Amino acid sequence: MNNGKFSIIDRIKSFKYAFNGLKLFFINDHNGRVHLFAAIIAIALSFYLNISGYEWIAILSVISAVFVAEILNSAIEKLADVVSPDYHPKIKVVKDLAAAAVLVAAFLAVAVGTIVFIPKLFL
Repeated sequence: MNNGKFSIIDRIKSFKYAFNGLKLFFINDHNGRVHLFAAIIAIALSFYLNISGYEWIAILSVISAVFVAEILNSAIEKLADVVSPDYHPKIKVVKDLAAAAVLVAAFLAVAVGTIVFIPKLFL
């Protein structure tokens, strides 16, 4: 620790840790890879359909929201497993709530994708 002083080395290390977290997420989390596949499809479709700038903002925002929710869900699950390796009803509630956050983000992503892509594909 550097007593609260700014350190470029510490900032670089924080990026290193963050990128390592992303790597671990995509290597170890099946749902992360599923979301990555869906994101690649959505981005490819966005290029193909030549969506507007605002539509890009919407698509990239919901993709990010799903990734953030899934990463936090994974972190919470791993922490919960360390705190309580055996089944505990309160840990189950915590895990279920974290999973619900991913579900809400995914539903939002589907809704936004439907609003953006359906008129361009079928109308």
